[in-house]
Amino acid sequence: MMKRNKLMLLTLSMMLLIPLLAACGGEAKQNEQERTLRIGVLYGGGDEEHIRQQYTDIFEYMNGNISIEIVPAVDTSEYRYSGSSGNRPDPTEKMRKLLTGANPIDVAIVDSDSFQQFVQDGQFKQLDPLIQKDGFDTSDIIAPVMDTIKMMGDGNIYGLTPTFSARALYYNKTLFKEAGVALPTDNMTWDELFELARRVASGEGKDRIFGFSFNKFRGDNPFYGVAEYAAPLQLRKYDDKAEKMTINTPQWEKVYDTVAKLSQDNIMPGRKDKDNDGGYSEGRYNPLEHDLFLSGKVAMMLGYYSYTSDLFDVSKNAGKIKNFEMPEWDVVTIPHHPEAPGISSGMQLDSIMAINAQAQNPDDAWQFVQFINGEDWAKIKSRSTYELVTRKSFIKPKEGMNYNIQSFYAMKPAPGNPAEDKLQLKYRNLWTIDNSGYDLFQKRIDGKLTTADMLKQWETKGNNLLQLFKKNPNGSPYDDEAIMKEVYGD
Repeated sequence: MMKRNKLMLLTLSMMLLIPLLAACGGEAKQNEQERTLRIGVLYGGGDEEHIRQQYTDIFEYMNGNISIEIVPAVDTSEYRYSGSSGNRPDPTEKMRKLLTGANPIDVAIVDSDSFQQFVQDGQFKQLDPLIQKDGFDTSDIIAPVMDTIKMMGDGNIYGLTPTFSARALYYNKTLFKEAGVALPTDNMTWDELFELARRVASGEGKDRIFGFSFNKFRGDNPFYGVAEYAAPLQLRKYDDKAEKMTINTPQWEKVYDTVAKLSQDNIMPGRKDKDNDGGYSEGRYNPLEHDLFLSGKVAMMLGYYSYTSDLFDVSKNAGKIKNFEMPEWDVVTIPHHPEAPGISSGMQLDSIMAINAQAQNPDDAWQFVQFINGEDWAKIKSRSTYELVTRKSFIKPKEGMNYNIQSFYAMKPAPGNPAEDKLQLKYRNLWTIDNSGYDLFQKRIDGKLTTADMLKQWETKGNNLLQLFKKNPNGSPYDDEAIMKEVYGD
């Protein structure tokens, strides 16, 4: 009797358990169901190896039931077949169609300018509730990145970025010690930097040591570096309709005059005369001769984080380079303008990840954004030599090196200019505006023009070019004789 009662109880228990197991099995089966996550990128097409290696391969490996589809807003592989003519599409507008079309993407990876536009248009899902619900830790993400993302979201979080590109001011400690000049410091103003540059510069002719350069390359006048110097000031060279030049102003005159005087006084490279034509090896291979910093020809220069890899490689091979001694070096923050304190052109956010407000697969989208912006991914990618991860705990100098790595992320990035980006897409020839000013700036450095005269002539050239662009906005400037004549002269 007792055995029969036990059997009845066991049978009853199994009858009650079977529906529960079936329910659990159904839930597990649903969780294991194959799904597709559609990720939109501004540019792509053809070989997707880079974007997959950078972001999606490891996520797919860890989530075998999710397959990633990369959807480029602009398929750049088409360019090789279309030739130089034709209107290039606006990637932001093309991305907008991916967000709102019949088969919308789930995740968008965009730059800061596009991100801000989409946030303002309400096309991205606010992440704050998801962050709070899952307890996703953002406290370790560096302040300049989070502050910038929140600023673009009117105080809220609509996207996260796992990496950022950054520059800092590299300086040669050896040259400063030899000159008896105090070393650069974080949070300098540009005027303080330029004063240091004047004090540390020395020598004549091929032995000249410059105080500062916008880059490591020889032979350039600093015309294109002026854009980096002026970026935080938000000055414009032409109006919002690209109809009239706005370069001839007291603000621009101060900017160009400051840099021109430094080159004219040989504090910065750029002067073209017999005193600056030497310094190259005479028929002997020198792997460093085109690098002003490592060849000891400049005391301070702006450089990307990736330059630390160059310095690391050279230090390992210093004994193989004839008559070379590795200098002591370090980095500090890029200087700022008093009018824009704490802001520099040294940081860029080019891979902000956001969830489409109309995503078809929002749950997997959030899982992807969490993972790529989480600690595990940051730990794996922190050894990158190109960009830095945004999680502070994993930002460390390369093995065996010691430098002020905080200088790469201490400043806020300079705001972008979406209006100018749109004009660049509308008028493909706008880049020639800069080219038309390059030779004029060289004449200013060489003392053949005043800064005021340079800007007047550039204004005239630019206005003429803007009118020519209206007639042929999408054609190649090299096929337009009038444009080439205006830019380069007869």
